Amino acid sequence: MFQPLPLFIGLRYVRSRQHKFFVSLITWVSLVGVALGVAALIVILSVMNGFETELRDRLLVLSAQGRVVNQGLASADGERALRARLQHLPGVIGVAPYMDLTALAVHVPDMVPVLLRGIDPSLEPQVTDFRSLLVEGSLKALRPGSAAVILGQEISDQLGVHSGDTLTLLVPMQGPNGTPEPRLRQFTVAGIFAAGLEEDDNSLILANLSDVRAFAPLVQGASGLRLRFDDALKAAQYMSAVHAVVGSGYLARDWTQDNANYFRAIRIEKTMMALILLLIVAVAAFNIVAMLVMVVNDKRTDIAILRTYGASPADIMQAFITQGVAIGWLGVAAGLGLGLLVALHVSTIVPVLEHAFNFQFFSADVYYITTIPSEVHGSEVGWIGAAALLLTLGSTIYPALRAAATPPAEALRYE
Repeated sequence: MFQPLPLFIGLRYVRSRQHKFFVSLITWVSLVGVALGVAALIVILSVMNGFETELRDRLLVLSAQGRVVNQGLASADGERALRARLQHLPGVIGVAPYMDLTALAVHVPDMVPVLLRGIDPSLEPQVTDFRSLLVEGSLKALRPGSAAVILGQEISDQLGVHSGDTLTLLVPMQGPNGTPEPRLRQFTVAGIFAAGLEEDDNSLILANLSDVRAFAPLVQGASGLRLRFDDALKAAQYMSAVHAVVGSGYLARDWTQDNANYFRAIRIEKTMMALILLLIVAVAAFNIVAMLVMVVNDKRTDIAILRTYGASPADIMQAFITQGVAIGWLGVAAGLGLGLLVALHVSTIVPVLEHAFNFQFFSADVYYITTIPSEVHGSEVGWIGAAALLLTLGSTIYPALRAAATPPAEALRYE
C-alpha cells in the first residue's frame, strides 16, 4: 500500500533500533510517563465520581429532593390543598409534611443539641428511604400521641439510650415579656437509625408530626412539605413548576441548593486534581521534546540527504511530527486501557492490596464509607484522552520545526 513519504519516514524512525541508548531510554520514559499520567487521571477522577455518588445517595436517604417551606403565611388547610396540587405536577412522585425544631436532648448527665423533625409516618416513605436505615424499631411506632421518637445511632451512643428508654427534649421558647421559658417533654425511644452520614446520625431525631406541633405550638420552626421526584438529578428542572404553584407564601428549594457547599467542594477538588495530574502528562510530553531534539541532531545527515532528493521542509517537519505523535499516542492508548482496567475493577483490586499489605484504606472505626467506590464517566475519559493527545501533539512542533530548518549543505559539509 502506498504511504506518503513523511508518514513512511516517521513510522520507520519509530521502529528503528539504531537510536542511541539515551535517546531510546527517553523514548520509553516518555511513553510510560504519558501512559501513567492518563491512567492516574482516569482512576482518580472515577474514584472521586464514586465518592460523589455515594455522598449524594446518603444525603438523599433522609433529605428530601425538594422542600416547600411555609413562611408563616399559610394555614394548615392551605398546606393540605397545596400538597394535593403538588402531587399532580410532572416528575413529582411523593409529597409529605414535616416540621423541624431545634432542641436539646437530655439524658442525665449528658445532653446533645439535636434537630427534632416531625413527620407523618404513613406519608414519609413517599419522600425518603428511611425504613432501610432502621437498626431498631419501626416507623409505625410513631403514632400520634405516643411521644415516641427514633434517633440517630450517634445520639444513642452519646446519651447511652436504647429502644424503650426515655429521654427529655427541651425546646427554647420566649415568654410574653421576652424572658426565656424552655419547654420540656419526656419521650420514649422507639427506634434507632444509622444513615452513615455524620450530620444526620449526630443530630436528627424523628417524632410524629402531631406530637411535635403539640409539644411546641408557639415555636416557629421550619415547616412545610417535602417532595420526591422520579429523577433526583432533574430536581432543579422540576422545581420551576413547583415555584409556579406554591406562590408567595412558601419558599421552594431543591437538594442541590441545600447541599451546594458539599458538591461545590467536590467539583473544586476534582478540577484541581485533574490539573495536577495533567502536569504528569505535560512532563512526559516535554520528554518527547527532548527525545525528538536529540533524534533531529542524530539524523541531520539523513535530513540533508532527503532534502537533496527533493523532500520539502514541510515533508521533514511532518515526518518528525509523525514520530512524536506515534510515541505519544501509543502512550495515551496504553494509559486509557490501563486506567479503564483499574477504574472498572477498583472494588476487586483494593481488597487484594489491603490483604497483601495488611492495611485498610478506610477503617470502619473512623470513616462512614469503608470501601472505595468507582464510577467511570465516558465524557471524562474522552476529554482526558483528547487533552493528552493535544499535549503530545504540541510537544512535537518545536523539534519538527528545527528539523525542517536544517540546511542540507551545512549538514553534509564534513560527511
